[in-house]
Amino acid sequence: MLERLKKIKTRYEQLTAELAAPDAMDDKALWRAKVKEHSNLEEIVTVYDAYVSDTEQLEECRAMLREHLDADMKELVAQEMSELEDSIAKRDEELHVLLLPKDPNDDRNVILEIRAGTGGDEASLFGADLLRMYLRYAERHGYKVEYITENMTELGGVKEVVLSLSGRHGCYSRMKFESGVHRVQRVPETESQGRVHTSAATVAVMPEADDVEIDVKEGDLRIDTYRSSGAGGQHVNKTSSAIRITHIPTGVVVACQNERSQLQNKEQAMRLLKSRLLELQTNAQHEQLASIKKSLVGSGDRSERIRTYNFPQSRVTDHRIGMTLYKLEQFLDGDMDEMIDALIVAERAAQLSGEQE
Repeated sequence: MLERLKKIKTRYEQLTAELAAPDAMDDKALWRAKVKEHSNLEEIVTVYDAYVSDTEQLEECRAMLREHLDADMKELVAQEMSELEDSIAKRDEELHVLLLPKDPNDDRNVILEIRAGTGGDEASLFGADLLRMYLRYAERHGYKVEYITENMTELGGVKEVVLSLSGRHGCYSRMKFESGVHRVQRVPETESQGRVHTSAATVAVMPEADDVEIDVKEGDLRIDTYRSSGAGGQHVNKTSSAIRITHIPTGVVVACQNERSQLQNKEQAMRLLKSRLLELQTNAQHEQLASIKKSLVGSGDRSERIRTYNFPQSRVTDHRIGMTLYKLEQFLDGDMDEMIDALIVAERAAQLSGEQE
């Protein structure tokens, strides 16, 4: 591990020098790639430097103990050695985690889909609660939100909503744990006898594809136009601006009707299509690793029940890691980091366990 860390530090210093050169930005694409690599290595190098510093100080303390010291000084040196040994062990653990293979999609932006599941109107209203939760979470983290598709009920519930989330360092690393079935237990407003009902909504989180990655041939597409429906004033139902695209080889279908023009709707639908095709491609490539991830943080399959929101007890439970928080109101207001941090830790633990096997 130490040899690998030395090579990483050498590469980091090389990148630092190259990025400081006067001609560093002559090739913008190369410059962006170097900045990204430099940023990815920075945390590892920082922890490694601290590890080396602690190790050197520990050796100095050991050398001091070999000298003729009085009892008080020996006690101070021994105490410092104990603290340094604890720090070195902690840094060693951090470095093992930081050196784990990184999900190549972690730095990507996200396509987020929310769909009402079983439960009728109550499921749609719960979908609206999830939509607000993710919007508030995005606001807390400074993510930019863009609607791709929005299909709401008359009561303000969600039939289907598709969003794009983008952030400075990507959103997928934190949002990817949200894929699956979200279940709610509460008394609906229409329930006269106060009985608790269970309903569900489905969330799918996909990394957004770059144009250069997914080559979609025009001949593989069937593009249909139709009139928009829902809220939208005079424009709705006046022109056939809504777009439905079918990718014939895979059978993937996407639609968009949010924008005013057919061209804009086609562009948004193509973004969604490429992300779904990337998801299919990624799933095929990573089937061998799925068992490691599924053991603690789930497969990401949208048919898998991942979380329950229980209103009578004000609790939210993540079934993948067995974690329960008794702060449902705050959680639905976007205060999700405690749960997501625990899921990240669980994923890393699963990776470490897989490597050790």
